[in-house]
Amino acid sequence: MNENVHVVGDADWNVEVLQASELVLVDFWAEWCPPCRKLAPVIDALAQEYAGRVKVVKLNVDEAPEVASRYAIFSIPTLLLFRGGEVVEQHVGYRPKEELKTVLDAHQGEAAREAAS
Repeated sequence: MNENVHVVGDADWNVEVLQASELVLVDFWAEWCPPCRKLAPVIDALAQEYAGRVKVVKLNVDEAPEVASRYAIFSIPTLLLFRGGEVVEQHVGYRPKEELKTVLDAHQGEAAREAAS
């Protein structure tokens, strides 16, 4: 995991995710989950590529059950994209990097349009 990926838990969820000023991509995962391990390098690459534009966060569902329960995370990996403390996109299961880049780019453009108006 690189320095652009933030690891959060129940205690710092509100500050790190809900109060963040930028888009926040959250990867809900667990150590024992093979698809989560497959997705990990994709998440690292996105964190590197979108550094300074999108905050990338990992939350281990076994270590932060309160947050996982709050968002009804029943399957992992689950990716939630937050803007202004609200979920604006959700994906369950492995997704290739290019698909996730399309999602992030679309939401970045939307956020820029809202800021300009």
